[in-house]
Amino acid sequence: MPPLRTALLQSSGQPGDVAANLKVLDEAAGRAAATGAALLVAPEMFLTGYAIGDGIARLAEPADGPGAAAVAAVAVRHGLAIAYGYPERDGDSVHNSAQIIGPDGARLANYRKTHLYGGFEADAFTPGDLPVVQTELNGVRIGLIICYDVEFPENVRAHALAGTELLVVPTALMHPAEIVAESVVPVRAFENQLYLAYANRVGVEGEFDFVGLSALAGPDGTARARAGRGEELVTGDVDPELLRASRAANPYLRDRRPDLYTTLTAPADRPAPPR
Repeated sequence: MPPLRTALLQSSGQPGDVAANLKVLDEAAGRAAATGAALLVAPEMFLTGYAIGDGIARLAEPADGPGAAAVAAVAVRHGLAIAYGYPERDGDSVHNSAQIIGPDGARLANYRKTHLYGGFEADAFTPGDLPVVQTELNGVRIGLIICYDVEFPENVRAHALAGTELLVVPTALMHPAEIVAESVVPVRAFENQLYLAYANRVGVEGEFDFVGLSALAGPDGTARARAGRGEELVTGDVDPELLRASRAANPYLRDRRPDLYTTLTAPADRPAPPR
């Protein structure tokens, strides 16, 4: 099976301006397709912008709304799949969501962020309750989570156990949390034996200073592609053959002892064991 070339768009577009962000996405998709990329990953809340206050509720739309239709047109025009973040309207609830649109314009997966970060997100969004969402592209099993979710090892391990080979993570990582992009992301890929595509926002939006440092991390714990601190498009390959060899050589998933980990799901008010 040939590698799946994956492009990461590191940009914040123009917060609050959906039309402008679609233009940025269209231009990036053209450049990504020219490199042979089959998948383009854009950041968290890329469609509308992240730090837009009341604009989140105003611009939120259903998963099959006009923004999704516009992204689908971009995907078809350039012949590649696109993963992007957006605010999803579902009745009275708004979710911090991400979805993957296939190269034929079909929606392949939609995920609602399960771990909301800070008061801003808690006030603006309803958390999702489905931890593992997957699809398949060119024979590669792809999972989808968002930003803060990757900082919980249980989330990524759940994907590894479900067979995810490439975990796509639209992101809005802020200063001073650079350690997540620089260290946590490659470690998550290594300890779970999967590829991890982490596409971050960049620059200042309101009170937030996004740090960039987007990366495609491999199962060997290295960044196969790494962006800097500015607007950038980087590409790297997800190699199923390398992943198979790495999983065969690395025993983490085989050597687990789940019977010892039952306290991980115990009620929070359960008394601590005696010392």
